[in-house]
Amino acid sequence: MVSAIVVATVALVAALVVAFVPDDAHKATASAAAGAEVSQAPTTPGPTPSSASPKPTAKATKTKPSTTPSPAASTPKARPSTAAPRRTAASVGSLAGRIRPNTTYQGVATFYDTGNGDGACSFGPTDDTMTAAMNHTDYEISQACGAYVLVRAGGASVTVRITNECPLPCAPGQLDLSPQAFAKLAAPSRGQIPITWTLLSPTTSEKISIRYKTGSTRYWCGIQAIGHRNPVARLEVRTGSGWTRLARTEYNYFLSEQGSGCGGPLRITDIYGEQLTIDGIALRAEAVQPTGVQFAAH
Repeated sequence: MVSAIVVATVALVAALVVAFVPDDAHKATASAAAGAEVSQAPTTPGPTPSSASPKPTAKATKTKPSTTPSPAASTPKARPSTAAPRRTAASVGSLAGRIRPNTTYQGVATFYDTGNGDGACSFGPTDDTMTAAMNHTDYEISQACGAYVLVRAGGASVTVRITNECPLPCAPGQLDLSPQAFAKLAAPSRGQIPITWTLLSPTTSEKISIRYKTGSTRYWCGIQAIGHRNPVARLEVRTGSGWTRLARTEYNYFLSEQGSGCGGPLRITDIYGEQLTIDGIALRAEAVQPTGVQFAAH
């Protein structure tokens, strides 16, 4: 009986001790057990923090724009230039079109009755007999008008000015000469001869003149340059928004169909990139008005 009472008493005391053990002790025990399990787990590593997400420094380098300009970014060559066009091969090529300086063209020469010398270029009658009509392709919407070309056939040569267009079937390279010009190369009885020709920038004392087309007013006008040494690539008028390039016609006038710039300052550019600004030209239809300026020789 006494033994049973003692055993029961000891068991009650043990239960009370366990009940009052702090939670931290339980946690420590559980952690120790878990640690043992981890230590026995497979050793194959999982993703590391650096591979799971980019390092902050690497991410900033890839995505954050630099605040310090690089040498390439600070190079000013992409900035639009306000200087006059340079006479470089590229600028000449872009302005010259089909008829380019320092280029030899091959074709045939024929001749036609030039009449009073007037033609598709609308220069008007002339006493100059050393003229020619450019084939339709190289005429290029009248850009060939006024060009001087040196024509060669065998050992003979002649310089002519383009005043007209030779329509199809005139082939690229073909020139239809005045009878007088053809006779300097071969007997007219031959009718057609093989030739080569090149663009010239000749010596001249002539100055450029400007003419407004018949019917021109401040509401609509056509403008033409006459007597230029080199072919004209562009004609512009000054408007409230700056220089405005005018469209060119087959008959060698530049049109301002809404009247913009009519009667104001003009700017003409040759195929070499030289620009001449002209002021003081009155809006008088059909009047040939001298400018006193000329393109440089090349």
